Amino acid sequence: MGRAASRGKAFPLLDSYAVTEKRERRKFLLANIILEMKSITKEFPGVKALNNVNLAVERGEIHALIGENGAGKSTLMNVLSGTYPVGTYTGEIYYNGDLCQFKTLKDSESKGIVIIHQELALIPLLTIGENMFLGNEKKNKFGNIDWDLTYNEAEKHMRQVGLYESAQTLIKDIGTGKQQLVEIAKAFSKNVKLLILDEPTSSLNDEDAKMLLDLLLEFKKNGLTSIIITHKLNEIIYCADKATIIRDGSTIETLVKGVDEFSEERIIKGMVGRPLDDRYPSREHKIRKEVSLEVKNWTVYHPLYHEKIVDNNVSFKVHKGEVIGFSGLQGAGRTELAMSIFGKSYGSNISGELYLNGQKVELKNPEQAIRHGLAYVTEDRKVNGLILEESIRFNTTLARMDKVCARGIIDTTAEKSVAEEMTKAMGTKTPSIEQKTGNLSGGNQQKALLGKWMFTEPNILILDEPTRGIDVGAKYDIYCLINQMVEDGKSVIMISSEMPELIGMCDRIYIMNEGELRGELNAEDATQEKIMSYIISATN
Repeated sequence: MGRAASRGKAFPLLDSYAVTEKRERRKFLLANIILEMKSITKEFPGVKALNNVNLAVERGEIHALIGENGAGKSTLMNVLSGTYPVGTYTGEIYYNGDLCQFKTLKDSESKGIVIIHQELALIPLLTIGENMFLGNEKKNKFGNIDWDLTYNEAEKHMRQVGLYESAQTLIKDIGTGKQQLVEIAKAFSKNVKLLILDEPTSSLNDEDAKMLLDLLLEFKKNGLTSIIITHKLNEIIYCADKATIIRDGSTIETLVKGVDEFSEERIIKGMVGRPLDDRYPSREHKIRKEVSLEVKNWTVYHPLYHEKIVDNNVSFKVHKGEVIGFSGLQGAGRTELAMSIFGKSYGSNISGELYLNGQKVELKNPEQAIRHGLAYVTEDRKVNGLILEESIRFNTTLARMDKVCARGIIDTTAEKSVAEEMTKAMGTKTPSIEQKTGNLSGGNQQKALLGKWMFTEPNILILDEPTRGIDVGAKYDIYCLINQMVEDGKSVIMISSEMPELIGMCDRIYIMNEGELRGELNAEDATQEKIMSYIISATN
C-alpha cells in the first residue's frame, strides 16, 4: 500500500479537517465575489467574439475591463445584462453566488445590474424625470402617472449623484456631462448594486470626466460595485482597483492595484501583446512655405438663434506638410468652426474670407468643399459619419459617388474594388466589405469612416476627435495615417479634447475658448499647463 493511501486511512480526522478548511476558505472568498462569469463563449456569423472568457468582480470595487476595439468587452457586458439572452452563448454567470440566466435587460436590472452604454439612451425632448422613469412609470391607485411622485423621486436620485437641476428640465437643455449623471441617477432609481459604464467619459472634457470618476470613487465608499470600460488608461490608473484585459475575445490577465505593476505601459503590453514604446509615431517635419488653407476674420452665428455668435472673428492658417491642432473646453466653438469652413455645413450669417492655396474661394456647400480638396471627419461617426445599416462598400464611396458612376449608374465592380482597397489601406478588421458598419467595433468604424474620406483624395483633412472611444492600437494606426498625409505634402487639422494627443502629433496648436482664439503654441513650446493657462485666463 502506498504512503499516500496509508496516510489517508491512518489520519482520517486530519484529512477531513483539511477538506473542511478548504471549503470554508472558498466560501469566504466567494462571499466577497459579487459577479463571476465562467467560460463565456459567444459567436456571431463568421466571428467568435468571445472565447472562453472568465471574469470575477469583488463586491465594492471598481473593476476596469479593457482591450482593443473588437476585443469583446461590450459583447461580454451585453451577455451579462441579458441583451444577448441565455441560449445565445455558452458558459455560466453567477451573481451573488446564484446561477443567473437572463433573458432580457429587465431580468438583470431586477437583480440590481444596470448598464449605461456609450450612446446615452435619453430622449432630448422629454424632461429628466420622464426619462428616468420611462418604462417604469410611477402611478397612482387609478393607474395614472403620479407626476408629483415622479419628479420628487427623480430629484431624490439626482441629488445622490450631485445633479442639482429641476427634474422638469428638458434633456436637450443640459450638457453632456449632466446627461451622463442623469443616466447614473436613472440607475439608482432601479436600486443598482452593480453599475456597468461603457466609455462613460468619451464625450466629456477633462474636468467633467474627473468629476464623474470622483463620483464613482464616492459610490465605492458606500459599497457600490462598478465595472468601467474605457480606452483612457489614465482613468483606469486613477480609479480602478483591478483591470481585466481581453484580447481577441479571450481573457489575458487581471492586474491588481498594489500587487501588480499598474501602469499605462503595463496595461498596453497586455492589450496589444507587446510594449508600445512610443504612442505617437515619429516623423520628419517637412513643413512647406506654401499655405494650403487660410481663414481670415471668420464669424459664425448659431443656425437657430441668429443673434448668438458661435465663432467670433477667427483667423488661422495651415501650411502644406503641417498638422495643426485646436484645443479648448467643450463648447469652445471648435467643431462649429470646422463645419462652417467645410462648405457652411453649420451656422448662419457666416462672414470672413477663405483662401485655398492663396486663392480666395467661397464654398457654399459640402459638395463644393469636397471638390476643392477638403474632407471633414465628424466627431460622431455613428450619427453623422456612417450609415450603420449599410455595408462598408456602400459607405466607402458615399462622399464621391461620381468616381464610381458612369452616366448616373453605379459601377459595382469599381465600387467593390475601391472598398477593398480602402479597407486594406486603413487596416479595417472585417470578414467582408459587405459587413454592416454598425456591426464593426468602434475602432473599425472609425477606420471605415476614414476610408470613406480618404477615397475623396483630400488635400486638407479636418479630423474632429479622430480617436474618441478607440484603443491605443487603433489610435496608433490613425496617427500613422496622419503622418503619411503630411509627408506627402497634404495638410491636417486636428480637433481633440486630449491634450497629450495634440502635443504628441501637432506642429502648432491653437487654443479656443467661447468662440474665440486665445493663443497659439509651437510644438516645442506646448505643454498641458501652458494650454490650460490660456484657457483659464480666457475664462476668468
